[in-house]
Amino acid sequence: MKKLINFKNYFRISKNVFALGWVSFFNDFASEMIYPIVPIFLTSFLGVPVAIVGVIEGIAESTASLLKVFSGWLSDRFQKRKPFIISGYSLSTFSKIILGLSYIWPFVLLARFLDRFGKGIRTSARDSLITESCPENIRGKSFGFHRALDTLGAVFGPLAAILFLAIFNNNIRLIFYIAFIPGLIGIILLIIFVREKKKKALCFSDLKLKWRDVNPSFKIFLFISIIFSIGNSSDAFLILRAQNLGLSIKATIFAYVLFNLTYALFSIPAGKIADKFGAKRVLIVGLLIFSLVYFLLGFTNSSFFIWFLFPLYGIYMALTEGVGKAYISLLVPIEKSGTSFGIYQTSIGICSFFSSLIAGLMWNYINFRIPFFFGSITALLSVILFIVLSSKEKLSVKKINN
Repeated sequence: MKKLINFKNYFRISKNVFALGWVSFFNDFASEMIYPIVPIFLTSFLGVPVAIVGVIEGIAESTASLLKVFSGWLSDRFQKRKPFIISGYSLSTFSKIILGLSYIWPFVLLARFLDRFGKGIRTSARDSLITESCPENIRGKSFGFHRALDTLGAVFGPLAAILFLAIFNNNIRLIFYIAFIPGLIGIILLIIFVREKKKKALCFSDLKLKWRDVNPSFKIFLFISIIFSIGNSSDAFLILRAQNLGLSIKATIFAYVLFNLTYALFSIPAGKIADKFGAKRVLIVGLLIFSLVYFLLGFTNSSFFIWFLFPLYGIYMALTEGVGKAYISLLVPIEKSGTSFGIYQTSIGICSFFSSLIAGLMWNYINFRIPFFFGSITALLSVILFIVLSSKEKLSVKKINN
């Protein structure tokens, strides 16, 4: 029986999940101090076009996702998760120093590459450790708790950035250096408090993952996620859209904070609802909300609506991020969860590169509204396919059983 922390019967989660939540809090505190100002730094201070922002974000995000399948497989092979998690968070923390030293955009690309490289190393292993650290009936809540603390870091990080920008007279480079500190705190917490049971390493034959033997529900979810990801460009475009509508740098960061606060507040309830009523229903609602938000971001001409659309976007994130991972964890063998998470994240990561690149080109050469309309359509298509394909899969299972 796993030892659980009973936190007023609400945060009833494993010690590892609790510790990993705080590690992610400090890492995201550091990352989100700089994330909303990086696109502004690129366009306003270094003078690069929006298309270059799309290229940088696309390369950064796809790098993370490409590595997830390899790091996930290796963590399954050696049945060790913690070394991958430590090295990943360390690389992301070090990248903040490089950002501070950036005077041309390729240096920003290098920093973002290292940051996402670190994420690629750690994510699959961390999600597997969360899966191993909690029973199935609270997977949604456990992943929701982790996402909630992770996202709370994304609330306080930008607020800290606003405070330091005011104190240090908009010295963005200094903010990059300061962001190194909370990242380092997260690494120390990880080393001290996260524990991993010793497990026997698997041989290569045990790790074979034959496609024909993979759960059909996982295949469907993977396909749907790929379709959706083609239109789901980097959140940097939401920040640029807020500025495009006339918000100041500080107002844009506040809007981003509001998005993350909503995301954090709804993550645990979303996970609990998924545990009770099924993750698939929650995911469908989340995708519909995304479609609505992206459509309205393309349609509106008023910055007033940003204060409603960014929180609504936070609800979409709460309904899909942690819930999606909990859903996958129920569809795959636990000893091969690292590889399965990696396959999923690598697949959508490849699409993320193209989606951000396409969005940047659409913004620059067609119209700034088009990337949002395109994302809205792909999300709606994903919902339709998810419902239709899942229904067909259920019918085929019934026929086989009969």
